[in-house]
Amino acid sequence: MGEKISTKKDKKHRQDGNKMGFWDHLEELRWHLLRSFIAIFVLAIGAFLARHIIFDLVILAPKSPDFITNRFFCSLAEFTSMNVLCINETPLEVVNLKMSGQFLIHLYVSIITGIIVAIPYIIGEIWAFIRPALYPNEKKHSTGAIFVTSSLFMVGIVFSYFLIVPLTVNFLGSYQVSETVQNTISLSSYIGTVVSLTFAVGLVFEMPVFVYFLTKVGMLTPHFMKRNRKYMIVIILALSAIITPADIFSQILISVPLFGLYEFSIIISRRLYNKQMEEHAPDAM
Repeated sequence: MGEKISTKKDKKHRQDGNKMGFWDHLEELRWHLLRSFIAIFVLAIGAFLARHIIFDLVILAPKSPDFITNRFFCSLAEFTSMNVLCINETPLEVVNLKMSGQFLIHLYVSIITGIIVAIPYIIGEIWAFIRPALYPNEKKHSTGAIFVTSSLFMVGIVFSYFLIVPLTVNFLGSYQVSETVQNTISLSSYIGTVVSLTFAVGLVFEMPVFVYFLTKVGMLTPHFMKRNRKYMIVIILALSAIITPADIFSQILISVPLFGLYEFSIIISRRLYNKQMEEHAPDAM
């Protein structure tokens, strides 16, 4: 009973604006993490039970000639008479090499699926934790920040799944150092490639969010990003050249959205930087 009263008092003190101690912050963080883990666990169970949907219709689909991206590129190849555009014409054969391999992969994919689907909720919990430390004008935009952060990650996931993953599967699955060496792709290798690539691109699409916070704390400026734009262009072109077939069209499909993302990040950094300069201008006088 006394514990409940104490908790209510703590909540009242927080609402009154009194500062929380270190252990209060730790306790608050623990509950945010716990709720996030529960959300992931529940969604992972759902993904585990929906095995056929997750594997047959999602994870393993990009290696099939019937996958929407593969059909699009092959149709484009027929229209332009550029056979090099057609990808994944032959289904990639995936094998399991370990006795417990398929079961462990099933668990792994279920957890990853739970994390991806729970991302909006997890980001909401993170914002709920840091919200008390924000200024009143920043708190007003917290809901929008959750939406933008979640949306950017999901757009990155979709972009990677429908474009980068099929191109990568086609390139790595058909690449040979010699015609005498045949590719036998293990299930764990295929899943690892798809998951890591999808997650990595999802995080890359969070670039505007990272740029915003780095600019806010003074670790990044729009001038620095503009000055190093040429290096970023080289990196993006090199990345697109590695994972796409040997044609300029596929490289453009990969490069243009990433260029746009970088330029959008520069705009965000410039707006925030200029706003900070205006706020500090009166102090300087």
